[in-house]
Amino acid sequence: MLISNKSKEIIDSCRFCWMCRHICPIGNATGQERNTARARALSLSLVERGAAKLEGSIVDNVYECALCGACTKDCATGWDPVKFTKEVRLEAALNDQTPAYITKMLESVAANKNPYGVKEIASDLAAEIKKHADKKDTVLILGADARYVGKDSAIAAMKVLDKAGVEYTVLADEPDTGYVLDTLLGAASETKEVMEKFAKEVSGFKTIITVDPADAKTLLREYKEWNIDLKAEVITFTALCAKLLADGKIALKSAPKKYSVQDSFFLARDLEEDNTRGIVEKIGDICDMLLVKKETVWAGSILLREYIPNVIDKVASRRLDDAKRVGGECVVFECVGEYEAAKKIDGGIDIISIHELIADNLK
Repeated sequence: MLISNKSKEIIDSCRFCWMCRHICPIGNATGQERNTARARALSLSLVERGAAKLEGSIVDNVYECALCGACTKDCATGWDPVKFTKEVRLEAALNDQTPAYITKMLESVAANKNPYGVKEIASDLAAEIKKHADKKDTVLILGADARYVGKDSAIAAMKVLDKAGVEYTVLADEPDTGYVLDTLLGAASETKEVMEKFAKEVSGFKTIITVDPADAKTLLREYKEWNIDLKAEVITFTALCAKLLADGKIALKSAPKKYSVQDSFFLARDLEEDNTRGIVEKIGDICDMLLVKKETVWAGSILLREYIPNVIDKVASRRLDDAKRVGGECVVFECVGEYEAAKKIDGGIDIISIHELIADNLK
């Protein structure tokens, strides 16, 4: 395989020690060994040695990974399975072995700026966007998930900023941050082109506010790896809200309930940011699940639900069960994709996005 020597080293150095087995949200949901990082490294080591081909079920398995980094965090030998998984996705694409279901999503990204086949945003969201067409120093980036699927989170985020008196622009034709392409293709030239286009189109702004942690992580981490220069300061919605609360720009009323926070791995592990609990504590009580913050367990996404829906429903159900076991009454989601995936099932517990929770409880 034409992957980096570092990724080959990671694959070859995996001791198949089982230490990552217990933490994989997809492996735990399916109960299949093939979904663990250990088994993925084993299958790819066979490909690297010419004992198997990078095709069919092996490529499918590479796409049955959330890239959540739980295995990386718990790896006893310090290796990063996410790195080789992303590189092998690119390798498959270069060898024309990308699965048809992924190709369909990539075609939708090219045509519609989202992988879901949605051609137009909802009319009520479009109306809110139109109100903020005037050019300001700050731009609010909704992201593909919020813009095309999770409109409630997008509209709620704008309501909060409006209440705080924040002046900002929302672009009618918002450029793609590259998050989806980076997830599905990795470091492809197409990914870099999309990222460079985004950087160019927002170059006139001083500040970028991201509604979705997935976009924040992409802008703050992946752009640096690509040496793509963003002139603007990037701030997450939750970090901004924490500041607005501290500065007295917004205030929250009490809504007594036991809230369990579903930490986004983009924030908790990748960006090491934790502002949500401080916000939620002003509304109700925190009832934390067993594995939270940097130890968070991914709760699914609408992106992977496009091609493994039954698995993602199980992943989401298991995480909501975690909240119920500790007495949680409502799960607060930071990530739009995780929230929208959880909305697809009957989890037997209330759920809400952090954007909606704040908007609903503004004084």
